[in-house]
Amino acid sequence: MRSAILTTALCALLALSGTPAQATTSPETIALPNGFRPEGIAIGSRPVAYLGSLANGDIYRADLRTGQDAVVSKGPGTPSVGLKLDSRNRLFVAGGTAGTARVIDARTGAVLKSYTLATGASFVNDVVVTRDAAWFTDSTNPVLYKLALGRHGALPDQAVSVPLTGAIQYTTGNNANGIAPTPDRKGLLIVQSNVGKLFRADPATGVTTEVNLGGESLVNGDGLLLDGRTLYAVQNRLNTVAVIRLNADGTSGQVVNRLTDPRFDVPTTVASFGNRLYLPNARFTTTPTPDTPYSVNAIPAPSFSGSREAVEVPPGS
Repeated sequence: MRSAILTTALCALLALSGTPAQATTSPETIALPNGFRPEGIAIGSRPVAYLGSLANGDIYRADLRTGQDAVVSKGPGTPSVGLKLDSRNRLFVAGGTAGTARVIDARTGAVLKSYTLATGASFVNDVVVTRDAAWFTDSTNPVLYKLALGRHGALPDQAVSVPLTGAIQYTTGNNANGIAPTPDRKGLLIVQSNVGKLFRADPATGVTTEVNLGGESLVNGDGLLLDGRTLYAVQNRLNTVAVIRLNADGTSGQVVNRLTDPRFDVPTTVASFGNRLYLPNARFTTTPTPDTPYSVNAIPAPSFSGSREAVEVPPGS
């Protein structure tokens, strides 16, 4: 009884003093090392973000609660572009102009396996991990690269190329970029940056059909993030995130919102944790130097009001 009275008194004292029992506020902007040149971001079930460097391929780990950070895996001297974290704490990393992919143990930073996906001109841009495979896009060549996962997620000896056919037509500039699963997990969604279109690809055949967005454009479309039936599509040089509500098989959708923020400086992709979205600033319109600052910005994930107007999210909201 005496213990209960003391506990009650202590709680009352804390309430009167205004001192919380523990800090619950996470930083809204996380500074990255100068010259880092971020592109991809991945967040799993813990409040930790992993980011890849276009400069040298380093993988950087940042605590979303404290902002504390460190390089967890040294790069190969070639770019790290899109990356995804699977349930086994493995990072799948797209290798950009190197035409490669690698799989990294996120806990130790050790490279578990490396793959040569293309030997000629290529830009291996982004990756998504599904139940049975990791899929990589190539912005130069109309193909998906598949790492088929075996029992208990075993990594394959080599990748398989799946040509993209059908509605998607490669042209000058940055073609297939971000990739995500359809809500029913039976197909793959691919945004084509230069023409602003979204496509659904059949994983078994590579045949693509255009997703009906009612005439809306996703030009400069970059990273994709699926949450239920909501697809977030980052439009990098527009400093905008299109919010799309999809049907179950991902054949049609409606842009229900567009998000922007005064801190955006060419964000390339998006990951989520809790009720926040996290976007790295790639700053493509700024000439990179070893002293150029970079950051990751957090914004609140939106509620759906049906508005189709651009919504500016003020810092601290």
